[in-house]
Amino acid sequence: MTVDLKLSRANRIYRTREPVEGKIITKFSSPISHSGIRLTVNGSVNLQVRGGSAGVIEYLYGVVKPISIVSRIVEVQSAGKIASGKTEIPFSIVLRQPGEENLERIYETYHGSNISIQYLLTVDVNRGYLHKSISATVEFIVESDKGNLLKPPLSPEMVVFYITRDTQKHPLLPELISGGFKVSGKIATQCLLTDPLCGELTVEASLLPIQSIDVHLLRVESILVGERIATETSLIQTTQIADGDVCHSMTLPIYVILPRLLTCPTVLAGPFSIEFQVLIVVKFQSELSKLHPKSDPRTPRLWVAMEALPLELVRTS
Repeated sequence: MTVDLKLSRANRIYRTREPVEGKIITKFSSPISHSGIRLTVNGSVNLQVRGGSAGVIEYLYGVVKPISIVSRIVEVQSAGKIASGKTEIPFSIVLRQPGEENLERIYETYHGSNISIQYLLTVDVNRGYLHKSISATVEFIVESDKGNLLKPPLSPEMVVFYITRDTQKHPLLPELISGGFKVSGKIATQCLLTDPLCGELTVEASLLPIQSIDVHLLRVESILVGERIATETSLIQTTQIADGDVCHSMTLPIYVILPRLLTCPTVLAGPFSIEFQVLIVVKFQSELSKLHPKSDPRTPRLWVAMEALPLELVRTS
């Protein structure tokens, strides 16, 4: 005795104004009576504040009340019977009806560390007071409607960066201070979600040999709690640009694929915000680095030089 939801699209991606369509599939060994079959769509922004977040004291720890984006119930079938065997019941449900534009904005699906934006579709086969309802839930992915998208930029906004001993705000190894180093490059600070993050990097000079060069994609999540703002930066993914010492004056390409569910268009809303950063980390060969092979890439170390750049993510198609 099972009930499942099968969406019409294998990738489960729908635009905000598109109907979510699919089939309710039931498999019963014998016919059953029911008091109605209904579909429920729930979309919400789930917020969580962790103790120790910047600017927040421990008593604020906990889950902030979720922000409801959409909540809709549709009756697919009135009371009746479902035959034995396999039965398929088609459905179609919209997130917003005409005239509901004044409700909470529909944000794109996003799975973060302290903020998640999720859309769930649930089917309930109600069997009356004497029997437990049979239910199934599936998550679908929401992307911005084409009518609300930005126009594609004429060209990516590239920013030139330099990584030297003078740009570092933390202590460095004496050899790095005396010998010096210089890494230069350029990278896009505005990137389409459907495109890779591109740029280039060149090691112009370095007395110490380089161990690795990595590009870290970071999320910066901020939540308004009372009169305070809890902000936390966490790592999404790491892309290695170089492993081992590299030839000086040779241009290295930066090419980073953005993960779909872990990123979304940059959001600056009232109660919360979702922003992104690119952290370029150059690690130099040192005996000390061997003692901390798995240290947090965001933590300044004596044998590490880094540069953080803001990244705006947008969708145009």
